[in-house]
Amino acid sequence: MKRVFSGIQPSGDLHLGNLLGALVNWSKMQEDNDAVYCVVDLHALTLPQEPDVLRKNTVELAQLLIAVGIDPERSTLFVQSQVPQHPQLAWLMECTVSYGELSRMTAFKDKSNRDTTKFVSAGLFTYPALQAADILLYDTDFVPVGDDQRQHVEITRDIAERFNSRYGETFVVPEHVIPEAGARVMDLQKPDRKMSKSEGESPGTVFVLEDPKKIEKKFKRAVTDSESDVRFDIAEKPGVSNLLSILSACTGEAPEDLASNYEQYGPLKTDTAEAVIELLRPIQARFAELQSDPAETQRLLRVGADKAQVVAGEVLARAKRNIGLLA
Repeated sequence: MKRVFSGIQPSGDLHLGNLLGALVNWSKMQEDNDAVYCVVDLHALTLPQEPDVLRKNTVELAQLLIAVGIDPERSTLFVQSQVPQHPQLAWLMECTVSYGELSRMTAFKDKSNRDTTKFVSAGLFTYPALQAADILLYDTDFVPVGDDQRQHVEITRDIAERFNSRYGETFVVPEHVIPEAGARVMDLQKPDRKMSKSEGESPGTVFVLEDPKKIEKKFKRAVTDSESDVRFDIAEKPGVSNLLSILSACTGEAPEDLASNYEQYGPLKTDTAEAVIELLRPIQARFAELQSDPAETQRLLRVGADKAQVVAGEVLARAKRNIGLLA
């Protein structure tokens, strides 16, 4: 059985892009794989956090993951900071990756250049090394994340291959896996940009826990174009193609086939909104149940952390031994 690993930060509310780009795939992959899923709270510290808010967001994100379909009985679900091997291996990864490689990471360049007057932590620069440690600690075969994380999986592969070359076979070199449909859900108002948590109450971002009436309104106001024909053409018709891609991810039908069902944009917007609302309805209901008992969620996370440490401890010991550290 192959092992999959992925993680998500407890910062901001989950949106439709997170769900369709990664989390639906997470749920599917636990059926046939040994799945390890992590709330990466240490990564959230690259930006200043309110302690009480971070704790609350961490528990609620875990509840959302369970509501989406992650089963703690079948998968290993845990919080990153409760498994101390993550920051320990991260130092070995920092000593294996180069300054040049880290400086080329798109996420760092985007975030650090967004507002030069704000504090930019060293952790924001080096966190790909921690992310590599997250993945490599579990002898991971596949990393099911959205297309925007491809670069991070690639640098993880580079680090693993370099470490193995220098110190002998230590890490499994992972592969990146993305879903075919909905892998890159774009902003409804700016279809040239992906949906983002950082946009806050943006009319172009649909949140997993959002009220259905608000979701319907956002889709009705989704940007299309001045033409009238419905076709899947990302370059020429990004807004329409985004709607078709979202509908495809919700229904399982190919976006090109769905396009043939419409002659106007209005019905496409209505059907896409309805499909999204129906997809989210059971998730929202299950989340409400879990939210009523946060202590049970924390118990499940502690059990997951204990399971994770068994594997992580063995891999860290192997890496320390191979690099020449004393046991």
